[in-house]
Amino acid sequence: MQNNILILIICILLIAAGCGAKDEIKQSNLVNKNTEKVEAKTKSTEDRSHEIKAPDFKLATLNGQEFNLSDFKGKVILLNFWGTWCPPCRKEIPDLIKLQSKHNQDGLEIVGITLNSGSASAIQKFADKKNINYTILTDIDDDETYLVTLKYGRAVGQQISAVPTTLIIDREGYIVKGYIGPRSEEVFYEDLKEYL
Repeated sequence: MQNNILILIICILLIAAGCGAKDEIKQSNLVNKNTEKVEAKTKSTEDRSHEIKAPDFKLATLNGQEFNLSDFKGKVILLNFWGTWCPPCRKEIPDLIKLQSKHNQDGLEIVGITLNSGSASAIQKFADKKNINYTILTDIDDDETYLVTLKYGRAVGQQISAVPTTLIIDREGYIVKGYIGPRSEEVFYEDLKEYL
């Protein structure tokens, strides 16, 4: 019961703080904080102790398979926190589909973590209707997606309270860029191309 109340409160906060509340697109503080760090990384990949390592997590794919982020080391990950109920998230889906189609062979993996979007079967129906071609993750038992969201908020030093929120994770597992709000295929690719 307490978990259901907590999830309801989170859902209300996500709706009020992000999706639908503002049409404005904001750049994440992560981008501003890490600009120097990313530039330093391109100069020397030897010492990355000052950069943010993406926390590992375990969630379920829509067909019930276990997904561990650490299994994808060596790939460039576009990690997208989103919800089926979120209009800006839905607006972004066609651009994510295009990116996955064009750049998966270059090592890009788009991974969407669904928040408060219902059962795996309901999310699968939504994904099928939208022809989503990238990995969609959901809870294993109860509220693991919420816990992953908290973990990533702590890692980047900024609560993930609006969707979509998207992070670029490089081949070594470091978070190198972050966005709040939807972005176009062109914007994502401009920031991804140096890591592909």
